[in-house]
Amino acid sequence: MTMDPDEFEQLVTEELDRLPDDMVDGLENVVFVVEDRPEDGSLDLLGLYDGLAVTERGNYGMGELPDRIIVYREPHLAQCADERQLRAEVHTTLVHEIAHYYGIDDAQLHEMGWA
Repeated sequence: MTMDPDEFEQLVTEELDRLPDDMVDGLENVVFVVEDRPEDGSLDLLGLYDGLAVTERGNYGMGELPDRIIVYREPHLAQCADERQLRAEVHTTLVHEIAHYYGIDDAQLHEMGWA
């Protein structure tokens, strides 16, 4: 599947807007970023939470750089056959990475069906 970076970023924004309010209302000091690929160039990783989960924060506060939730465009496109599948996969990736923000690990996500 192919999709230019601007179209993909718009799709990610639309899927982020479709997430339940109670999932995103608690997010503080987090930015969402779209990148082509992970640093290692692989197509295996769909997203990444780069930050400190709220369950692990101590004296976290003013002046901290924002956490980042990164969605990788090329791995998504490589794994999806059409836009419907792409939207579903981006949605799952967003939920998965937001869960990491809330301190939910991969084992718990797997149990919940989001890994």
